[in-house]
Amino acid sequence: MALTKQKVQDKIEIVSEFKHIQIRYANQIVEDGTVISSAFERTVVSCGDYDKADEHNVRAIADAVWNADLIAAYEAQIAQPIAEEVVEEAAAEEAVEESVSEETPAE
Repeated sequence: MALTKQKVQDKIEIVSEFKHIQIRYANQIVEDGTVISSAFERTVVSCGDYDKADEHNVRAIADAVWNADLIAAYEAQIAQPIAEEVVEEAAAEEAVEESVSEETPAE
């Protein structure tokens, strides 16, 4: 009755318009060759993250589904909200400065 613990790459899926690679791992307790318990965890390899693709042994899949245009579109998509947030923060700071200057009486 030997108990062993193993982590198995259980399922690989391509998800979203940017073809992120989602990997499900099964953490299994095995007794005499029979899985008696398992729990799952997931990780996502974002489009263009070749280092993480190598780390999780899915580089061949990444090479098959990602191309330069897709990676550029994904990078533009994630940069867009950041740029919008910076503009919104600058506008909010300007509004605060204007309201403070209006409240301060001139001497």
